[in-house]
Amino acid sequence: MREYTVPRVVAKILIPYILLYALYVQFHGDFGPGGGFQAGVIFAAGVILYALLFGLAAARRVVPPDVVRVLIAFGVMLYGGVGVATMAKGGKFLDYGVLAHDPVHGQHYGILLVELGVGITVTAVMIALFYAFAGRRSA
Repeated sequence: MREYTVPRVVAKILIPYILLYALYVQFHGDFGPGGGFQAGVIFAAGVILYALLFGLAAARRVVPPDVVRVLIAFGVMLYGGVGVATMAKGGKFLDYGVLAHDPVHGQHYGILLVELGVGITVTAVMIALFYAFAGRRSA
């Protein structure tokens, strides 16, 4: 792999801010624009930028494919688990109001957890797709 000093230095400066912005979008999503899907794509873009500049092998050391597969399943289970928890508490599937003593607090907790599950899943799926396509050899 060729050494590109300036893009690598700029990426080392920008990637932490990209990941921090993804977390902001994730946890600000229930108050304004944003949420799990957008945050997941932004977070994955930070990892993909790292892979493009430092190599696929380096990215796979930072975020191993086995961890990516576990995160895909965990995000989906978190999303579904919130729905099962609402049913266990006597509500309908994803009826967040039953999650806390006050329905408003329950709505907040439910949306936060569901969006977190979506964000984790989207991040992991985007990284898995990148790994799958970047690891292929052209014929």
